[in-house]
Amino acid sequence: MISEPRKKIINRLKTIKGHIAGIEKMVEDEKPCDEILIQIAAIRSSVNKVGLAILENNAESCILTSDENGNVKEEDVRKVIQSFVNFTK
Repeated sequence: MISEPRKKIINRLKTIKGHIAGIEKMVEDEKPCDEILIQIAAIRSSVNKVGLAILENNAESCILTSDENGNVKEEDVRKVIQSFVNFTK
């Protein structure tokens, strides 16, 4: 069974896919560039939101999951930090 956060991410990705198809049609129909660019900006924002949601879920699962002594592994924290850095580049 797919978790609720994953369902939300999948739904967002499907929405983005639909927006991309819409932009493709706009280009085919020779719509004005400014209209197309507005839609591209909306997609960029949506992609960033999906990325942040994935980072948040990853961070929670890595950092909030501790070993048998209740300690969080430093390596796991470093991986999460590196994921944030890579995403924001």
